[in-house]
Amino acid sequence: MATDGPVLPLLGVRVLDLTRNVAGPYAAMILGELGADVVKVEHPGRGDDTRQWGPPFWGGDGPIYLAMNRNKRSVTVDLGARSARPIMERLVDQADVLIESFRPGALDRLGYGYDWAAARNPRLLYCSVTAYGDGGPLRDRPGYDPLMQAFAGIMAMTGEPGGEAVRAGVSIIDMGTGMWAALGLVAALRRREETGRGERVVTALYETALAWMSYHLTTHWAGATPRRYGSGTSTIAPYEAFATADGRLMIAAGNDALFGRLCEALGLPGLAAEERFRGNADRVRNRDALHVAIEVATTAWQTEALADALVAAGVPCSPIRSVPEVAEDAQAAALGMFQRHPGLGEMPSVGLPLRIGGERPPLRQAPPKRGEHNREVLAELGFAAAEVEALLESEAMGATGPGGTGEPGGASGQG
Repeated sequence: MATDGPVLPLLGVRVLDLTRNVAGPYAAMILGELGADVVKVEHPGRGDDTRQWGPPFWGGDGPIYLAMNRNKRSVTVDLGARSARPIMERLVDQADVLIESFRPGALDRLGYGYDWAAARNPRLLYCSVTAYGDGGPLRDRPGYDPLMQAFAGIMAMTGEPGGEAVRAGVSIIDMGTGMWAALGLVAALRRREETGRGERVVTALYETALAWMSYHLTTHWAGATPRRYGSGTSTIAPYEAFATADGRLMIAAGNDALFGRLCEALGLPGLAAEERFRGNADRVRNRDALHVAIEVATTAWQTEALADALVAAGVPCSPIRSVPEVAEDAQAAALGMFQRHPGLGEMPSVGLPLRIGGERPPLRQAPPKRGEHNREVLAELGFAAAEVEALLESEAMGATGPGGTGEPGGASGQG
């Protein structure tokens, strides 16, 4: 049922975002999309690393920063400065959620670890986005998306058979970890309604990578060694891209009925009746011969004509589209997935992929400039006007150069 306005289920929840790069900022952004007031704390001298990840740049910031930091406010605080203490105390006192992505122990050394935060605010939900988790022999290693894709075996499963292992073209580990962190925090908020107490939520890039590998690992435990299948998959055939006269078309005939329709549409009705292709298990065992037989037919078609014919026959398929083609997609536009905000000028932004009460969470706040909300947030924390002015000129909030003092060795963020 449609509502009179956007549904913001986390309205009134305050989130303190001490993360940078992708995983942590994405988690905080999801909460912000759902209505939470997210205050992003950045280093005064450089801000979030992703601001510099480019070219290209838009308004001085890199595209990854813009994509991961909607619906937030930014304040600049050097956590290593003594004058940061009163600011951090009030930020933590008034927060419902704190999300951090420092290496294990780094915030403790700065004086802002879980024990300190929980003692100040017993209702606080303290979320740590880690690399390899908060225990085990790899606990202290830094972690980034491509490293996890390599370490968890995802790269070994990605690429063409016999070719080099490659990483997925999107940050599936970082963004997946951000989603798990947000889900864990929503669940923890629900439990806090019953207990009245906060708790710690921990997620890890490596755990997310292992979760993505779940059916490949299960295949291994079932007795078969997984391998790369290019655009295909190990347990379904035909379920991959086939050459056409002018390109390639992804075809997903995931059951016997769809396979029969595919064969009819391609003018190969006898193929589905062959014993070696009769059932999915047969087709998987004979996938190479099946691919050759189908591709003999598909290469006689233009991609768009073949796609139209298969859609008419009820066979799932898709051309392999470019990013510019997706950016102009009519279906995405009809769904309202590409949102605009005056603060972004002509730059669209990709919305949250869900609707609540018939409404997609809106883009209420464009990705903030570094320190854009310093004065506003300090005033909300209850500092008097003179105190606000003094803090704005203090070591904690003043630019200390590109290095600064707030992140000593070993404190760099994950993901």
